[in-house]
Amino acid sequence: MDLPLNALRAFEVSARHLNFTRAAEELHLSPTAVSQHVKNLEQRLGVPLFRRVPRGLALTDEGLALLPTLAESFSRIAASVEGFARGRGVRPREVLSVGAVGTFAVGWLLPNLRAFQRAHPLVDLRMFTNNNRVDLAGEGLDCAVRFGDGHWHGTEALPLMRAALAPVCAPAVAERLRVPRDLGRKALLRSYRADEWTAWFAAA
Repeated sequence: MDLPLNALRAFEVSARHLNFTRAAEELHLSPTAVSQHVKNLEQRLGVPLFRRVPRGLALTDEGLALLPTLAESFSRIAASVEGFARGRGVRPREVLSVGAVGTFAVGWLLPNLRAFQRAHPLVDLRMFTNNNRVDLAGEGLDCAVRFGDGHWHGTEALPLMRAALAPVCAPAVAERLRVPRDLGRKALLRSYRADEWTAWFAAA
């Protein structure tokens, strides 16, 4: 599939900022032009990449799947160009394969990707978004960011940060809830960990 590079770049920058105006400032384009590039890409792919929300943009599942590959590719291009400019183009490079769940990749890893590439221009960072399973060897990863207590067989885990776990529901459902145990009578969905609801009910 022949996809325009400008459209891919517009999507990648917009996805990092989740805002067409800030993306336009980085790309030195108008917000309308950025929006049009993204719309063109969505039409060519046949899927929506963003959802419009009151505070800006939100990635769809398709956008979330596409972003890490594009962000990594553009960062590698930038790092290679900078390396050649500094006379480092012939030095050996190392590959670091990192896995993360999609929400952490978009919310923390990708915004810091450029700073990492500038600090480590000879490292090719390859990012993979996947579920919360801990199987580094099976997934071909050097390291991974996972949610949990860190007690995983065959791994050495270091805590990075604490993350709040909060249930969400439609306003109409919330109006009928009085105490936490009322949720036990509802159909409960989870994101990554099988014990999420058990842990939340115990804490609530």
